[in-house]
Amino acid sequence: VQLQASGGGLVQAGGSLRLSCAASGGIFSTYGVGWFRQGPGKEREFVASVSGTGSRTAYADSVKGRFTISRDNAKNMMYLQMNSLKPEDTAVYYCAAVPRYGSPEAMEAYGYWGQGTLVTVSS
Repeated sequence: VQLQASGGGLVQAGGSLRLSCAASGGIFSTYGVGWFRQGPGKEREFVASVSGTGSRTAYADSVKGRFTISRDNAKNMMYLQMNSLKPEDTAVYYCAAVPRYGSPEAMEAYGYWGQGTLVTVSS
């Protein structure tokens, strides 16, 4: 499956952005999908994930209550709604897919990655 992320940009602290990830080349509904991010000088980290059917989700503690992951299998799309953004949310955000949604936070389980989209939150 191929993935392409979009929707990044510059936003002020407290603002909102919605990231999108378009999938192609596979049966999208059979893949768990997730978002990871890599901030300046930091390692890539898990942000959120959702199972193939959308029935299960997982979030990093740092984004719980602020970010919402969703997917539309009919459109082969995944989204990350980001509200109440903070400067520490500044990062390149990557979407990724995993054939089996067994360890939703385990980056090494995700075999398919899109290119990143940059989110910059100004204070």
